[in-house]
Amino acid sequence: MSTNRLYFIDAVRAFAILMMLQGHFIDTLLDVSYRNHSYTAYKVWEYTRGITAPTFFTISGLIFSYLLIRAKLNGTIEKRMHKGLIRGFMLIGIGYLLRAPIFEWLTGKFPDSFLVVDVLQCIGLSLILIVFIYRLTLKKTLVFSIVMLLLGLTIFILEPLYRRLELAEIPTVFSNYLSKANGSIFNIIPWFGYVAFGAFIATLFYRYIERPKFKMAIVSGFFVIGIALIFGSSETLMKLYYILDLSILKEVAYYNYLFTRLGNVLIIFSLFYLAENYIKQPLILKIGQKTLSIYVIHFIIIYGSLTGFGLHQSIGRTLEPLQAVIGAILFLSVVCFISFYYGKTNEFVYDNLQKIIDKIKKYTR
Repeated sequence: MSTNRLYFIDAVRAFAILMMLQGHFIDTLLDVSYRNHSYTAYKVWEYTRGITAPTFFTISGLIFSYLLIRAKLNGTIEKRMHKGLIRGFMLIGIGYLLRAPIFEWLTGKFPDSFLVVDVLQCIGLSLILIVFIYRLTLKKTLVFSIVMLLLGLTIFILEPLYRRLELAEIPTVFSNYLSKANGSIFNIIPWFGYVAFGAFIATLFYRYIERPKFKMAIVSGFFVIGIALIFGSSETLMKLYYILDLSILKEVAYYNYLFTRLGNVLIIFSLFYLAENYIKQPLILKIGQKTLSIYVIHFIIIYGSLTGFGLHQSIGRTLEPLQAVIGAILFLSVVCFISFYYGKTNEFVYDNLQKIIDKIKKYTR
């Protein structure tokens, strides 16, 4: 199969991380008086911001699964799965570290907020799950493809069952991955659903990318299915409800944010893949390859991770709209600059972590 890099993936990752940065900046610092749906600009911003996380999770599932499946052809599948597990646990560790209340610990206080699950923990656990699922499917790409598609559909359709899930009897460190009761922002369900759909899409690229008309077929498919999910998924769910008489389908149709957001993601994929030759620019690709360092740097600057002092504490929600827009542009520029010249690539971090683990294994034998 072709070993050509799918440049649109890095472009989508760049888009997602930049959207996440501006979303966090404006959400954290915009004056509350302007958070009103009577303002068209705010409504548009809020809607587009809602696309960011689904895009990030889906593209993460796509790239990770694509590399995992391709490793089978190169004879490096065991190494790739091992590396994937290390990445997953590393992301979980960094996620907790960014919320570590070090100064409170020094005073003897140990708040449960440290255990809140955010993007990095959720993506980390998702990567670990993909590795185990791929192992269980005996490395059969077709079986893996079907399992991931069914997993994505099942997680989305069953959303009403876990929407308000509370697991008071389970230790907080574990329940936070499934319940929002303790303040977790991202739970493994439904977000693993987007990762699963990304993994399914990866199998399509793996199986058909060498075919001459694949690109136009997948671009058209992304766009058509995306439009159908946005404008027709609720109606389809209701029709299935009338046919099957399953009340859960009606509940999903009435609160159908998962399928509609997936539709948004597919349209973004179609546009970026179609324009791949035009967006294959060094700056864009570099941003897409540095998502982890960019995320960590932005989290420290905005929320004061590790230091306890950030824009959230110093400025708060006081900015006028124009100030917030200009500030967001400057913020994106500063974070990317720091990442480019002082941060390391994601691959650099992963490789050095692997070296540390190998040394630990060497001295503990």
